Amino acid sequence: MSDLESLFASNVKWAEDIKRKEPNFFSKLAEQQAPEYLWIGCSDSRVPANQIVDLAPGELFVHRNVANVVIHTDLNCMTVLNYAVEFLKVKHVMVTGHYGCGGVKAAMENHKLGLIDYWLRNIRDVYYKNKDIMDELTDPNDRVNRLCELNVVQQVENVARSNIVQNAWARGQELTIHGWIYDIHDGILRKLMPPIDAVEQIPEQYRLY
Repeated sequence: MSDLESLFASNVKWAEDIKRKEPNFFSKLAEQQAPEYLWIGCSDSRVPANQIVDLAPGELFVHRNVANVVIHTDLNCMTVLNYAVEFLKVKHVMVTGHYGCGGVKAAMENHKLGLIDYWLRNIRDVYYKNKDIMDELTDPNDRVNRLCELNVVQQVENVARSNIVQNAWARGQELTIHGWIYDIHDGILRKLMPPIDAVEQIPEQYRLY
């Protein structure tokens, strides 16, 4: 059996196991998704969103990209955020990074990588914004992991400063933005910052109302 055929076989087994445990699972799932959570995470294959928080299909809306970056000109990310907030009415947005992120590490190195250089520029901006903090660290792993944390904080701020989130708050919608980080070495999620759930928590120059 080829590698790809083994994936189809695994899919059949997975579906049969679920139907055996809960016969109506897929019929209910097909009716409508109504997740309360939007996960914005890294594309890294070691960071599977649903499994980390032990949520079933239909319970977690997910957007993933290299190094969990939120850029206001990224129509992919903004479209996901817009759909999750305005149509699915999620109550929580979790920006979730992870220690040892390859994208963050690459952003700290002065190498030409191609198209991804444009993407990593956003993380390099985070680095230079926090250069004083970064310069205090000498261990290479500590530097990467600290930038992973700082990157999450910046991306949470980017989410909160978007018109999508602020419009939701303006109409009284319950919505909280969180900054988390995942440790691949022990499988544990950690909170990096207090959650943001009101426009008063962001700087005035970014407030739209």
